Amino acid sequence: MTRDDILSVLERQSAAWAARDPAALASTYAPHATVTSPTGGVLEGPEEIERIYRKWFQAFPDLRFHAEDVLIDGDRVVQIARVSGTHAGEFFGVAATGRKVDVVCAILLTLSDGRITHERRILDFTGVLVQVGVLKAKPAGGL
Repeated sequence: MTRDDILSVLERQSAAWAARDPAALASTYAPHATVTSPTGGVLEGPEEIERIYRKWFQAFPDLRFHAEDVLIDGDRVVQIARVSGTHAGEFFGVAATGRKVDVVCAILLTLSDGRITHERRILDFTGVLVQVGVLKAKPAGGL
């Protein structure tokens, strides 16, 4: 894939995020794609990937994805992004809290034939749980 091909896939994903469209997001993945995520475990195939996007959009109806930086090396991509939204629905067993969430994540992608074949999401899930109020954190104090 060329750099322009890869950027085209990322632009389709960005448009799907803006539309909060889990099906359109899932369509950017190959039929045999896998996603490794702290919130969904190892997902296999577009249907499972779509299911997790749907959970996130139901829990955070105003969820936003903002790509801050992209590095492309052949068929591999590293994307640094900020995800933010309001916890307004059930989220992996946690009732809505109305609290805001803002987390930076790194997404490592491998692409082939115009689709994502593997994605690894790295984010501070503990930080998300602190932000929605499930976990309590003490100030660092003096570090």
